[in-house]
Amino acid sequence: MSNIAGKAYAMNVITPIRWYTTWLSQFYFWVAKHLPSTLKGLSTLSLIHYARWVIIGRNQFPHLSDKQPKEELNYAYMLFFSNFNGSWDQYVDSFTFSIPSGLDLFWKWNVRYPKSVPLTPFHNYIRYNQIETIHYYSAYPLASSNDVKSAKAIHDALIAFEKEAPSLSDDQFVQRYRQLLRGLQHDLGDMYPSPIVSMSAYQIQKRERWHTRQHELQVAAHIPASIALDQEKEGEHESQS
Repeated sequence: MSNIAGKAYAMNVITPIRWYTTWLSQFYFWVAKHLPSTLKGLSTLSLIHYARWVIIGRNQFPHLSDKQPKEELNYAYMLFFSNFNGSWDQYVDSFTFSIPSGLDLFWKWNVRYPKSVPLTPFHNYIRYNQIETIHYYSAYPLASSNDVKSAKAIHDALIAFEKEAPSLSDDQFVQRYRQLLRGLQHDLGDMYPSPIVSMSAYQIQKRERWHTRQHELQVAAHIPASIALDQEKEGEHESQS
């Protein structure tokens, strides 16, 4: 399942818009960009790496060369793509609960959009228009968005402590260092894989366990024979002596 890379999930959804209403969607996005408070609910969702909407006009699709015939499209399209941690259902539901009116505003003019509430029609709409990710790479597959935030907090705190340390006495250094550790308790920790890091990684681990087990069985099968051979050589050596 190429949508998954470690703890991260890549979502790509492309939905048609009636071309003569694209200016309305663009206006709503312009308002949201200049009034961030309209999307305040998104800031509470720590599972999101990022989310972006892009409107592609029916005459704006790229062409590989001049020889490629130009499409005659009846619709413009809205491309939504995002990276997040957690399951598909958790992500879609969290969007619905945090900015239901925002979703309805952004997708209002999209063809057959059912509104974000109730959940089941909205789930079906997203699944129908979602495009599977062919290739997905994550530089830090075991890091969630919260892990990244914690790493940044620790980095900034250590840099500040490093600048302060030369001016501290030994006692002050110990006291300040303990304060630093107490303040970073929430951010200190190891990154562990989720039960299944990714489907491909799971298959690799499963195959490695199988090969390891086969090797152990082969070794176990040869142990009695090797012991007997060693005993035989020891007996020959004693008789010769």
